Amino acid sequence: MIPASLEEATSDLGRRHIVPLSGGKDSTALAIYMIENHSHLPLEFLFTDTGAELPETYAYIKRFEAIFGVEVQRLTALDLPELRVRDKAGKRSPFDVLLDEVYSGFLPNPQARWCTRMLKIRPFEHFVGDSECYSYIGIRADENRDGFGGAAANHRQQYDANRRAKPVALSEKENIRPVYPLKDAGLGIADVRAMLDDSGLGLPKYYEWRSRSGCYFCFYQQIGEWQALKERHPELFESASTYEDEKSDGRRFTWTQRRTLQEIARMERRDAPVGEPEDGCAICHL
Repeated sequence: MIPASLEEATSDLGRRHIVPLSGGKDSTALAIYMIENHSHLPLEFLFTDTGAELPETYAYIKRFEAIFGVEVQRLTALDLPELRVRDKAGKRSPFDVLLDEVYSGFLPNPQARWCTRMLKIRPFEHFVGDSECYSYIGIRADENRDGFGGAAANHRQQYDANRRAKPVALSEKENIRPVYPLKDAGLGIADVRAMLDDSGLGLPKYYEWRSRSGCYFCFYQQIGEWQALKERHPELFESASTYEDEKSDGRRFTWTQRRTLQEIARMERRDAPVGEPEDGCAICHL
């Protein structure tokens, strides 16, 4: 899986051109950049819905569609043939189906991120199938992520030096080539904010109290973010807390390694982090 430069990808009409959106600022700014600069391409926009996204995320995707007059295709793990759940009765979310039927109630954590693999990566790969495509990834020029130096000429030396580390990409399949337009065009956080503001879309509302996109129960959240979730969306906080209930066999899993959510709720209020998260899953933010 070798990254393609923006120039190479945008001159190739023989492949599909897929722009995934996470509901975050960078992937959305990337989508705007592609619409405004490469509208000659048959761009496919998609959003992989875990069934556990924040209400602000769903609203943001809809606003993007309305402003730019495009359709964002919704993907879900419920469509994966190996799960065989479409022919079953019930209204469980993709996360709940996987948690109950595949992972026996074992919650994902930083050491076992089955949620990323099964809720984001697998639906994307199923959607692409065996077709040849470019996957446009929203990593900025001012980000410093190990294993990625960009594909443009001015980044090639750094990329070659870090080849042993994997570049951030949605898939390692050879038919899916990642492209990093923001990186190759030299666009940073100021450019991202400007694109969002100039379009009238602005930043997602959850950035008022949270540092990342992703599931409402993301285990990478800091204490202040969990507490803010309880304040902004108490029903979602309680829903996340129920996953920590003791199982019938006596097992108990928690979202954080040291405390339950109810213990976090009783702690002294902490400020939610502001700015770029220092940890987390890169895939969920692409």
